[in-house]
Amino acid sequence: MDLQEFIRSIPKTELHLHLEGAINPETFLKISRKNKLEVPQFKIVSDLYRYDNLLDFLKVYSMASRSVIDADDFHLITYEALQSCANSGARYVEFFFSPHVHLECGVAYQTMLAGIFRAMDDIETDFGLISKLIPAHNREHGLERGFEFLDMVLAHRTDKVIGIGLDFDETPFPPAQFKPLFDRARQAGLHRTAHAGEGGPASNVRDSLDLLKVERIDHGYRVMEDLDLVARCRADRTVFTICPSSTVGVTIWRDLAAKDHPIRQMIEAGLTIVVAADDPPMFETDLANEYQLLATNMNLDAAALKTLALNSLEASWLDESVKRDWRASWSREIDEQIALLDAENSDALTSA
Repeated sequence: MDLQEFIRSIPKTELHLHLEGAINPETFLKISRKNKLEVPQFKIVSDLYRYDNLLDFLKVYSMASRSVIDADDFHLITYEALQSCANSGARYVEFFFSPHVHLECGVAYQTMLAGIFRAMDDIETDFGLISKLIPAHNREHGLERGFEFLDMVLAHRTDKVIGIGLDFDETPFPPAQFKPLFDRARQAGLHRTAHAGEGGPASNVRDSLDLLKVERIDHGYRVMEDLDLVARCRADRTVFTICPSSTVGVTIWRDLAAKDHPIRQMIEAGLTIVVAADDPPMFETDLANEYQLLATNMNLDAAALKTLALNSLEASWLDESVKRDWRASWSREIDEQIALLDAENSDALTSA
């Protein structure tokens, strides 16, 4: 067993995955043609996913989202996204999806859920992977439409829907205005998370914690610009879901090996981070590869990778009793894998 095999085999969760960002380019092309939608010119299909900043990425993300029309489309993209997670060693997934863009295309929310829920059930049957759904409000639509979004989510809520998120362009739409929305979601018993501190300032992280009362911060890299906030987040064990490949693809931090990369700084500062893949096909990655990138670029050993995998379980919204049982079994399983990895490395040194 080598490190790559170790990373792919150890149990882990995926807590920051966007369904529409997980549409494979080939699948996007297939369902676009089926639904008679115009597709940009390309030489090879991967050319459909080309961008170098967040705003251009969001345009492509929205384009891919608009190709998903009927329940079978939602089933297909959900099944493929969750299958990729399973192939990366994920045992549990909490994933986002973006209802607004589909509603604007005339797709009923019930149609979205029908395909997504069926795929979640099929994946659990086929791979044993358990998953939950996090509808996310597009912050660009503002507060009033956020209330409409929440009313819709609550009207059709099942135990498969575990919380809400807040995403899209953060910089012009800071979190403070969404406090009433998140207050109402909390009162309804929904978990909460928000994208903050990726394009916007560290104060967006603080406001997401203090005003929105979120339980996780998605990205959060700019927290490192406020050392008092860093100290607070370290003490509170605030969870940050970090996504290495998307930082390289659409942020200003293009070199994962750089000493000043915020993910490295977050690790060195002792913050609680969870590794996630964000929009895997759109950044040519998967969950296991995100772990591999950290191991390679930030010199993380097997013990550090075990900590990250267990962090991902602790940060999930699973019941505490389930987490307690899984924590014990996962820890034993990972220790067994570390022993195999150490034995392989020892044999290699002896042979040399």
